[in-house]
Parts: sequence; C-alpha cells; structure tokens
Amino acid sequence: MRSAGFVGISRRKGFKTTVRDRDARPAPDLVKRCFTADRPDQLWIADITYVPTLAGFLFLAVVMDVFSRRLVGWAMAAHLRTELILEALNMAIYQRRPRDVIHHSDQGTQYTSIAFGARCREAGVRPSMGSSVGDCFDNAMCESFFATLECKLLDRRRFESQAEAKMAIFELIEGWYTQPLQCQA
Repeated sequence: MRSAGFVGISRRKGFKTTVRDRDARPAPDLVKRCFTADRPDQLWIADITYVPTLAGFLFLAVVMDVFSRRLVGWAMAAHLRTELILEALNMAIYQRRPRDVIHHSDQGTQYTSIAFGARCREAGVRPSMGSSVGDCFDNAMCESFFATLECKLLDRRRFESQAEAKMAIFELIEGWYTQPLQCQA
C-alpha cells in the first residue's frame, strides 16, 4: 500500500449509545435475527450512532426498511433523548404510511420509553427489540449502514460544527444512499 501511495483508514473509538433502563420492560423479540421481508414496510430496523465534531457529538437515528434496505426515516440532534428517535420514526410513518409494520431496535432507553411505546400504539407499529444488550448482530443491517457512513464520510472528514456535519450527512443520505440504483445500458 505504501509504495502505491495508499493510506489505511483507522476505525474510530466506540461511544456507548445504548443504555438500558433496568426498570423498563423491553418489547418482545419478534425478529429473532431473521432480517428478511417479502414486501416493503413489513419490517423496519432502527438504531442510533454518533458523529464526532469539534463542537461535540451529533447523534443520528435511522429507521431502515429491511425489504429495500433504504432509510425511510432519520433524524439528527445534539442529544440522545427520546425525541430523536421519535423524529426518525415520525418521518418513516409520514413517508410510508405502514400497516402493521414491525419496528425492531435495541433495548436502549429511548426505545423502551413510554413516549415511544405510545407513538407505536397510536401509529399501529409493532415494537420489537433484540433479546441481548449491546449486540451488533441484533441490528446488523443498521450497523452495515453505519459502517458505510463511517467509510464514506466520517473517516475522511473532521467537522468543525454540528451544522457542517448535519449538511454532510444530509447530502450522503438524501443525495447518495437513498437514491435508486441506475443501470448502465
């Protein structure tokens, strides 16, 4: 690699975004690591990651449709409160208008909150949570998207501000990741 002028990109250090509330009752695991869907809006998966900036962390919550592997909802904020995931969920609900979709996530406090459970009931969304805590295999598709985000954007840039990071993430998600594949003739 050195003789060809290539330099490897090192992985960033982890930041714990999943904090389990021991008093909260998690939703049942309706997926059991079987991440398949026969049609759109049958199974959504959701997770949160962080983006380091010189002004502090920016958090990104996503909702992905397993059938198409497209992000159907996402939100960014400087906090990890439940409002962040509700904003991502609301975007997905507004854009897709699902019927009886399963929403699978980890057991983080945001997903076990009363507000999240109430919004799911109101929208007819069935919450599901992985049976273990902090296990990347319970949400492998979201982790795959986050790996793409890291390789395409976060490992290549340093952000001065959260606004700069938000714009770059918006461009990656809406301008590249969610676009349909173009076939070459």
